[in-house]
Amino acid sequence: MVAAFALVGLIDPHQPGRYPVCPTLSLLGFYCPMCGGLRAANDLTQGDVAGAASSNALFVLLLPVAIVAWILWVRDRARGSMREMISPTTRQVWAGAVVLLVFMVLRNQPFGAFLAP
Repeated sequence: MVAAFALVGLIDPHQPGRYPVCPTLSLLGFYCPMCGGLRAANDLTQGDVAGAASSNALFVLLLPVAIVAWILWVRDRARGSMREMISPTTRQVWAGAVVLLVFMVLRNQPFGAFLAP
């Protein structure tokens, strides 16, 4: 993850042509839940949290959760535990899918344009 952030920090996705266009946006014409994620990651490497949130607010909100989950997993592995990193329940998977769907729908509506990258 650190290497990926370093790469995105060095190669600015704000410049057109540096990375491929989102397939959902190019094929279907709307923003997927992760559209703007590379720009958000780049902004975070530059210390620009507001810019990152304007690119993809959901990414910015979920990144600390992913980092904490990873830290807890590393801690457990260091202690000898072999449990899985994340074991979501069916309810949690459905809740996550609903959050992604709602975020996607909102960012593609005129009233939710502030969520678009």
